[in-house]
Amino acid sequence: MIQEFVTPGAQRGGPAGALFLDRDGTLILDKHYLADPAGVELIPGVAAALGRARALGCRLFLHTNQSGIARGLFTVDDVRRCNERMAELLGLPRPIFDAICIAPEGPDDPPQYRKPAPRFIHEMIARHQLDPRKCWMVGDREGDIQTGLNAGIGAAAVCTGKIDAAGWALVAPRGVPIFPSILDFVAALASGAVPPHA
Repeated sequence: MIQEFVTPGAQRGGPAGALFLDRDGTLILDKHYLADPAGVELIPGVAAALGRARALGCRLFLHTNQSGIARGLFTVDDVRRCNERMAELLGLPRPIFDAICIAPEGPDDPPQYRKPAPRFIHEMIARHQLDPRKCWMVGDREGDIQTGLNAGIGAAAVCTGKIDAAGWALVAPRGVPIFPSILDFVAALASGAVPPHA
């Protein structure tokens, strides 16, 4: 596991909760084993969504599976460069994320931080004294949703990646809200329309 604590001990936000965010298919276009920063493209509305979430007082955490590292397709530094390019494109005040988790394990490796393992979320909740009832995992794949559920926080699905609305209707666990994009999720969060979770 490679864990980069961008702002350890930072106390921005807090009362409004935290968002744990998948990267590929949720924040940037999923290009399948992306290794070149030149290929990073933001999903429309993502910069506005994260800016609004921060304005609401939400803390932001990035949690990305990168099995291409274990497969030898690219390096940790390649992932970091892609993350840096994403941050540049977002154009938000730095640091954008309170912590970044890059899980390098392959699907056949013993799970440590690879989603759907909840370890990263549990550690961040403890480190930053977060209220799990005010935390959400947002992603475009079933593993993202299961990570949130495994961690005991809310989970929300977006349709900007591998699974569209029709697909989510078939596979989303009962009670998991589905949104066209993360911008729609944050708008619902701001309006209080997001269903509460225990």
